[in-house]
Amino acid sequence: MTVDLLRPPTKQTYAPATRPPSAYTPFDTFTLPSDRHYQQQYSDIYFLRLAKLKPFVEQNASEAWDGFQIAGNVVRKVERVLDVRQGELCWVAGTVYFDMPLKPNILDDISKDHWISVPPPREKYRSPDDGADQIMLEDESGRLRLIGTPVTSELLVTGCIIAVMGTENANGDFEVIDIRLPEMARQPQRWAGNDDDDDGSASPAGKKEGLKIRESGGKVAIVSGLGISGDEADDMTIDLLMEYLLGEATVAEEAKQITRLIIAGNSLSESAPLPTREDLLTKKTSKKYGYDSSAYNPAPTAHLDSLLAQLLPTIPITLIPGASDPANVSIPQQPIHTAMFPHSRAYTSPPSSTTTTTTATTTDSKREPGWFDPVTNPFEADLQGWRILGTAGQPIDDIFKYIEEEEHDDTRLEIMHQMLRWRCSAPTAPDTLWCYPFQSDEPFVINETPHVFFVGNQPSFSTTVVQGEAGGSGGQDGGDQQEQQQQQQQQQQQTVRLITIPRFKDTGEVVLVDLDDLAVELLKFDLFGLDAKTISHAGVNEAEQDGEAG
Repeated sequence: MTVDLLRPPTKQTYAPATRPPSAYTPFDTFTLPSDRHYQQQYSDIYFLRLAKLKPFVEQNASEAWDGFQIAGNVVRKVERVLDVRQGELCWVAGTVYFDMPLKPNILDDISKDHWISVPPPREKYRSPDDGADQIMLEDESGRLRLIGTPVTSELLVTGCIIAVMGTENANGDFEVIDIRLPEMARQPQRWAGNDDDDDGSASPAGKKEGLKIRESGGKVAIVSGLGISGDEADDMTIDLLMEYLLGEATVAEEAKQITRLIIAGNSLSESAPLPTREDLLTKKTSKKYGYDSSAYNPAPTAHLDSLLAQLLPTIPITLIPGASDPANVSIPQQPIHTAMFPHSRAYTSPPSSTTTTTTATTTDSKREPGWFDPVTNPFEADLQGWRILGTAGQPIDDIFKYIEEEEHDDTRLEIMHQMLRWRCSAPTAPDTLWCYPFQSDEPFVINETPHVFFVGNQPSFSTTVVQGEAGGSGGQDGGDQQEQQQQQQQQQQQTVRLITIPRFKDTGEVVLVDLDDLAVELLKFDLFGLDAKTISHAGVNEAEQDGEAG
């Protein structure tokens, strides 16, 4: 076969590939005030959480245990933990607290300066000795030790709000018969709050554009754990990912369906460990102008900025900070400062379009995002009418240290499902997970159940669909009886897509979520024939997972 390379160019024209538009509204739920300080007490977080969730858990407990009796003794409600009487069948609501000897201790952290070597962090907080770990129920009045099979069989951690029914024995311990949780909150309808034409203020052109966005659908790509270190070894799989998103490594029709990229934490590799006391004493103190190359390596940030700058002209990007990223360590982590991205920050929203926040806001607070949108961790938004909630993985990893069972495919999904039932996205904060000491509001309480809940930087990919069990009481007041019945029926239909996003640096996997039916696809980027010098072939494997949304 011969090919004529000297033929004149054809007159055939090709239409440019364009991505369909998508509606995206981030919420400032976890934005901290600009004048924040850390002099206040952390105990206020537990009191705020208990005050917000106690009415819901008490309502579920009343519906379940009303009229319950044992040997003629009818159960009664007790307002405070210290009001429990020995031998009396009762139930009470409060905050769970785990007294565990292996949990981190601030006094031990202070004394690390005097250790010869710092011990490695513990993988589990559970003690191997029977009886060493104790489960307490506490409120503003005091604590009560919980015992019994329901306590050990139910997945509980420090900070979750529950109601327990039982009786106090002669030793002063509360023998639990049954447990009730707040259960899932009400779930908003898709496109709820996005109807601009309800009041007739939207123009005909705006209504037409909004209808076009609703019909467009598309997919969102979620990746986590890029782990960019600035080395050349990072380029291979990340370049494959970039070429796929740009439509250069596959058919452009597939790539243009991706309407947004979400990077769920740990975009950069682990930073250098903090110097020890001996290192600080032996380090040279000569004055240097500019940055010290031995203390700061700009290559990872520059590489990430270059990657984002190449993608941003064609696809909007949401950047969530992680444990290894240049952001505050305590949650909620604030957005990575745009000064770290000199090339990509041109795509961020101007300062005038961002609402100034002086206090912790609610989910009703919205802002105008840019094409490049650095957000908080945890992250909450409205994407194509779906309520999205995601984290970089720190709360899940911390909760995993409380449980005894080993890692399996469904462990992380079970924890995520339980977090929705607790109505709390970070229950172990501030006990074993660093967080900001809130005083006026508890933003980690889940006021509305999301449609999609994802967690980044997990060992492997997994997904499932869960549904509400108790109807999701609360959230709205007023209205006639018929409207309340309709709302109650809607509240009983919470359906949530749970997704664990694997670390891209370890697995080469990216998750695609269809914004029409919330179906999930898994993309895996592999390098084949890799030897010490060359790469003979590179490929992309695509596997569809859970084509139905439930």
